[in-house]
Amino acid sequence: MARAAGAVRPRLARFARAAAPRVARSVRATAPRLTRITRPKTWQYTAGAATAGLALAAGVVTAAGPWDSTGQRTAERDRAVALEHTGGTDHGRGSGASGTASGSPRPAPSAGAVLTGLGGTTDPGGVKAAPGQEDVAEILGPLLEDDPALGERRAATVVDLTTGKRLYGLDTGLPLTPASTTKIATAVAALTAMGPDHRLTTRTALEADTGEVVLVGGGDPTLTARKGPRGPASLRTLAEKTAAALKKRDVRKVTLSYDTTLYAGTETHPIGVNENLARVTALMADEGRTDDSTSGPAPRVPDPAADAARAFAGFLKEHGVTASRPGPSKATGRADTLATVSSPPLSALVERMLTNSDNDLAEALARHTAVATGKSADFEGAGAAVAARLKQLGLPVRGARFHDGSGLDRTDLLTADLLTGLLTEAADPARPQLRPVLTGLPVAHFTGTLAGRYTDGAAGLVRAKTGTLTGVNTLAGTVATPDGRLLAFAFLANATTDAWAAQSTLDRAATALASREP
Repeated sequence: MARAAGAVRPRLARFARAAAPRVARSVRATAPRLTRITRPKTWQYTAGAATAGLALAAGVVTAAGPWDSTGQRTAERDRAVALEHTGGTDHGRGSGASGTASGSPRPAPSAGAVLTGLGGTTDPGGVKAAPGQEDVAEILGPLLEDDPALGERRAATVVDLTTGKRLYGLDTGLPLTPASTTKIATAVAALTAMGPDHRLTTRTALEADTGEVVLVGGGDPTLTARKGPRGPASLRTLAEKTAAALKKRDVRKVTLSYDTTLYAGTETHPIGVNENLARVTALMADEGRTDDSTSGPAPRVPDPAADAARAFAGFLKEHGVTASRPGPSKATGRADTLATVSSPPLSALVERMLTNSDNDLAEALARHTAVATGKSADFEGAGAAVAARLKQLGLPVRGARFHDGSGLDRTDLLTADLLTGLLTEAADPARPQLRPVLTGLPVAHFTGTLAGRYTDGAAGLVRAKTGTLTGVNTLAGTVATPDGRLLAFAFLANATTDAWAAQSTLDRAATALASREP
C-alpha cells in the first residue's frame, strides 16, 4: 500500500495543480447570486476514474454530512469499485480462490465515473456556456410533446442549476398526480423542519407506581428486530439495555405495554391493505415485513405495533426478564426512561427513502414533520405540514395537494415547476442541510429504483426519483451534461395506457439531456 501510494501521489498532485485554476475561476465567476429561481447555483458533481482507484476531482461545494464533497455516497463508491473492471491498485493480499496462484495481491477494480467531472469547454469568463433553450426544446419536443406513450396530460421543466435559467417548459404550472416523486417534497420538508442530524428514538419507560414497562414508539420504521450489522436501531439492543436497567432495580418480571400515541388518526392508508405499505404506526420493526426483504413490496403483519411488542417481550426473556403479553397503553409523564435506541440521522433516512422509494419511511417523515411543526400527526396534518414548509421556503406551491408523504395517494398533486424548485433548493450552496435530497436520488443503472434502467447512454449521469401508479409515470432529478452542467428536470405524464412505453419515453428524454452537446 505504501508503494502504491508513493506511485500515485505525483499523478494526483499534478491533477490537483491543473484543476485548481479552473475551480477557482468557476467559483469567482459564479459568486454573484440573484433571487429564487434566477439565482446561480454552483453545486456540481465531480468524479472520475483512475487505475489507482477512484480519483475525485476538485468540487465547488463541500457539504457536511454522510456524503463526500462531490455529492457521492460511500456506498456508491464502494459499489462502483466492486462492479467495474480491474484496475491497478493493491488493496490486500488474497489466497486460494480470492487470490492469485502466486499469492500476489489481486488488483483492485477501478470505479467508473458515477458523476460528471469538471472538464469541458468554458467561455472566456471561465463559466461553461449554458445550454440553449432552442436546443433543449428541439431535443425534448418530439419526446415529451409528441410521443403518444405519455398519455393525454403531461408537463415538464428543465432548469440549469448553475444559472437558475429555465431551459424548457411544458405546462409547468399544471398540477398532476406525481406518484412517488412526492417523496422529494417530503424530504425537503422533513429536513427543513428537523435538520439533517435529527434521529428518531424508541425508548422504554417504567411506571413507578404500577411497575409497568412501556415500549414507546418513536416513529422509526427502520427499527429492526433482526440480527445483523450495526446501522438501524435494534429492538434486540433495546431489550438488552432494558433488561440490564431492570435487573439493577432487582426486577425480573414485568407487565409490558406499548405506546403508539406519537401519531394520531387512522393507521390505514387510503389505498387500504397493500404490500407497498404497512399500517402507519409509531411503533414497528422492519416495516412490518413478514419476509427478509428490506425494500420494495412485501407481505406485512396485520398489526405492526403489537408484533414488535411481542418480539420485544421475547428478547427480554432471553436476558432473564419475563414479560406479560403486551397490550396498548400510554406512558405517563411520571415514567422513568429505562433505555433508548436511535435511528441513523435524518440525512441517511432521507437518502434511504429516496433511493429505495420507501413508502413506510416517507409516511413516517411526513408525520414527524407534522410533530415538529405543531400539527396533528395524521394524514391530514402531515400533508398540511409538508405544504406549509414548502410555502415557507418560497416555492411555487399553488395547485399542490399533499394527502400523504409517499405519493401512493392518487389525489396528490404537484407541478413540474414545484419539483424542479425543490431540486433547485437542494442544490443551493446556502442550504447544505438539503443535500441528501440530491445524494439520495437513485443513480441510473446503478442504485435503487433506477438500478435496472438506463442500460446504455446515461448510465451514471442521471440521478432521479421515479414515480409509477396505474396510468401515472413521472421522473424528476438531475442530469450531468457533456459540457459539465448540472440540470434539474421534472417529467410528469398522467392518463398513460402503457406503463413500459411511458417509462421508456421518460428515460429517453433524460438520456437526451445527458448526451446533448453545448
